[in-house]
Amino acid sequence: MEIINKYFPHFSEQQYQQFSKLFLLYKEWNNKINVISRKDIDFLYERHVLHSLAISCVLSFEDGSVVLDVGTGGGFPGIPLAIAFPNVQFTLIDSIGKKIFVVQQIINSLGLNNVVAQRINAKELKGKYQYIVSRAVCKLEELVSMTKKNWTSEGKLIVFKGGEVTEELNRFKNYANVVPIANYFKEPFFETKKIILLSYF
Repeated sequence: MEIINKYFPHFSEQQYQQFSKLFLLYKEWNNKINVISRKDIDFLYERHVLHSLAISCVLSFEDGSVVLDVGTGGGFPGIPLAIAFPNVQFTLIDSIGKKIFVVQQIINSLGLNNVVAQRINAKELKGKYQYIVSRAVCKLEELVSMTKKNWTSEGKLIVFKGGEVTEELNRFKNYANVVPIANYFKEPFFETKKIILLSYF
C-alpha cells in the first residue's frame, strides 16, 4: 500500500481506505478462485494496482465519461481506475464467469457505485464508450477488430503492453502513441512496460 501513497499522495481518505482493502479481498478470493497468479499476489499493489493506475499518469478521464475494460480478469485495470475516478462510469467485461463473479464480490465489498461487471465476449458487446482499456488480452489488431464497433468517434483504445511492440504497431503507427510506464514509476518491474494510446481512425 505504501507504493500507492508514494505516487498518489492526492487521493482522498475514502480512496485510500478502498485501496487498502484490496490486498485482503484478493488474497481471500484468490484462495477460492484463482484470478491472480499465486506468485503475484504478494506484489498486488505494484504489479496490478499501480500498474493499472499508470493510465491516470498518461490521461485523466473526464467526469461523466464512460470506460470499458475488456478482458478484465480479476478486475484490472478497471477496479483501481474506478477508485481513482469516482465520477467516471466503468464497465468491466470478461467471458469467464468465475472471474466476473470475483470482480462483482470485490466491487460490492468496496462499495463502488460507478462499476458494472458483466460476463460477455467483447465481440457480442453493444454500446459506445469514450475509452476502452485492456491489459494484455490479445494482439492489438485482434483487440481493435473486436472493439472498434464500441468506440465513439473521439474515443481512445488504451492498451498495456510489455517488451517490443514495433511489429504489432506497424498497421496503427499513424494513430498510436507509445508511453513507457518507466517515465512515471521507477521500480524495475516497469522497465519494459508500456501504454499504447490508439486514437479512433
